[in-house]
Amino acid sequence: MSASIAKPMLFPSTIAGSLPKPAWLAEPNKLWAQWRSQGDELAQAKDDAILLAIKLQEDAGIDIVTDGEQARQHFVHGFLEAVEGIDFDKRVEMGIRDNRYKAMCPTVTGPLRLRSRVHAREARLARAHTTRKLKFTLPGPMTIVDTIADAHYGDRVKMAMAFAALLNEEARGLAADGVDVIQFDEPAFNVYMDEAADWGIAALHRAIEGVNTTSAVHICYGYGIAANIAWKETLGTEWRQYEKFFPTLAQSRIDMVSVECINSHVPMAMLELLGGKDVELGVIDVATDKIETAEEVADVIAKAANHVPKAKIVPGTNCGMAPMRREIAAKKLIALGKGAALARERIS
Repeated sequence: MSASIAKPMLFPSTIAGSLPKPAWLAEPNKLWAQWRSQGDELAQAKDDAILLAIKLQEDAGIDIVTDGEQARQHFVHGFLEAVEGIDFDKRVEMGIRDNRYKAMCPTVTGPLRLRSRVHAREARLARAHTTRKLKFTLPGPMTIVDTIADAHYGDRVKMAMAFAALLNEEARGLAADGVDVIQFDEPAFNVYMDEAADWGIAALHRAIEGVNTTSAVHICYGYGIAANIAWKETLGTEWRQYEKFFPTLAQSRIDMVSVECINSHVPMAMLELLGGKDVELGVIDVATDKIETAEEVADVIAKAANHVPKAKIVPGTNCGMAPMRREIAAKKLIALGKGAALARERIS
């Protein structure tokens, strides 16, 4: 008698990428948190925090885990710190995400190149300590360009392609390290919709060129911080920004698209515009401390299954959880794991 072939698990759960850092590693409850130590002590503390982040996800029943971005002060600048041609002493206050808020950004002053691998230590540590699928996140080229000052290239597209080439180097390395999913974070995509369709997706194609692993792009309405919450209140009762580039994204070589869904005003029917892509479905709200129930999570999954083949739904968080209180994030992870399991029971 032939052996039966196990079907892939329905609704494998994951997170957008980041988790809150322990208070002994960095200042809690904020972005751009300052490290508590330095040198070898800091490096070891980061390693310890990564192992804790993996354990937290595994205990909550998360199926595709991440390093929690524990070794990065910021999701963009954690990558930029390894890039030659950037002057971190020459910081400029910039309005980013179409002037939604301001940040002090370093300046590109010369040709860009990687000094070395960027995230090999984190990726290899994580790979060695989990048997589950491992996802690793990188900033997308368009979002990097929107988060840095330029005193060299003089052209956003040219600079984005230069960053895409560096991201490609790191992505190839991550694939070799055993990472299963490489996700590029592109919150800028729903701010500059025309540019996303015009050259943003092309830059992602450059970033994944020759990378033999699952590729994903995370598009959302931002962290649960005051500036983002206030901006979302101006967007009306239906958020239809994605209509401008989802059809183009559907034709792209990106495998998976991460979309904010729970408590958002993105019409579920809009997911149909992704035309067969895997959908990392935001079922956990990072802009509130309210803990979702398993039933609420399963309900969002069920609604999405009316528009996306169920085998292509990957439940996750709306965005990163870095600024949240750790105890709240931990409870939300449990809700995510239980909600995905409940959806498997209900939707066969």
